[in-house]
Amino acid sequence: MKSKMLFMLINMNIGGTEKALLNRIAEIPEHKYDITILMLEKYGGFLNAIPNHVNVEYVHEYSEIKGMVTNPPRRTIWNLIKKGRLIRAITFSLIYGLSRILKNKSIFLKYILRNIADIKNEYDVAIAYAGPMDLISYFVIHKISAEKKLQWIHFDVTKVGFDLPFAKRLYPEFDRIYTVSNEGKDLLVHILPELQSNIDSCPNKISSELILQMADEGAGFNDEFDGIRILTIGRLSKEKGQDLVIPVLAKLKEKGYKVRWYCVGEGNSRSAYEFLIKKYHVEREFILLGAHPNPYPFLKQCDIYVQPSRHEGFCITLGEAKVFGKPIITTNFTGAHEQIVHQKNGLITNIDEEEIYNSVEYLISNEEKRKRFEENLIIETQKILVVKESI
Repeated sequence: MKSKMLFMLINMNIGGTEKALLNRIAEIPEHKYDITILMLEKYGGFLNAIPNHVNVEYVHEYSEIKGMVTNPPRRTIWNLIKKGRLIRAITFSLIYGLSRILKNKSIFLKYILRNIADIKNEYDVAIAYAGPMDLISYFVIHKISAEKKLQWIHFDVTKVGFDLPFAKRLYPEFDRIYTVSNEGKDLLVHILPELQSNIDSCPNKISSELILQMADEGAGFNDEFDGIRILTIGRLSKEKGQDLVIPVLAKLKEKGYKVRWYCVGEGNSRSAYEFLIKKYHVEREFILLGAHPNPYPFLKQCDIYVQPSRHEGFCITLGEAKVFGKPIITTNFTGAHEQIVHQKNGLITNIDEEEIYNSVEYLISNEEKRKRFEENLIIETQKILVVKESI
């Protein structure tokens, strides 16, 4: 009899968390586990990438409460008043205020989820996968019946909006809490020392064979550029740091380097980045490619991969760039040292525009170093593939 496993997350947007889930599911034996993905909303470029054997369910009522979760409370209250729902506006205000005074978000979450029925099916394992996301954590604990319940943490809890009082109340109810890097584990233990024995790390999975195969299934670059191609993959947002590298490219252009910088990803900072691209006069050299479910042809064809993030939990695109043997420059976010060995298979730099520039210029002008990084990365990937084949 198969064990029943449920993963809960927001949606299947094209992002690291969602990609990590697909990679993890690919590693789970189909004949042993009956897998369900429960999403808050039916949305995302990775929806079609979910394997056919996986059950997909949605919290259909989420659309009715999404505004209460994502909007500032004042906006929610004002919207209710405009709709003539004065009593509900007062009730919402009182519940939200009480939860803030008592520093207990569970009061607020219980209120907004009150009309959503518990999930009917029972599971052997239920996982709050999109963590830290308080609504999903609360939902898994209070709305899902499972023998074991796990919390997954994908981000640096010292850099994202982490509600510590909420975590102190709710996280002890999970059987296990996993971070996606050892450094992430240390950071979580530091702020939740009472849960140290219950916290462990479990790095994100990368399917080398699959992404190598997918790299041959797309077109990749089509601009016939014959200079140095630099690639960055990630959501267009401040935490991913694309704003740091636009002036870096401008400086490279000023110094006469024949280079183009391509960004795969989409996000709410696109308009801000388009403004910066015009400001620094790099419209032809800095290319926003948009979101791609299959970014691997670009990874295969680029010359240098740069990850300028301000913070990460475990940057899955670093591991993917390594599979293709690409010289890598990464900022020193959580988990970077667990994937990159400085001056052996890449360069690790501080989150600083000038330092990023120096590292990029160093690799552009040092072909021998690039080749050495490539050789070391290829050897590393081949070792991983050999180990997998022997298992």
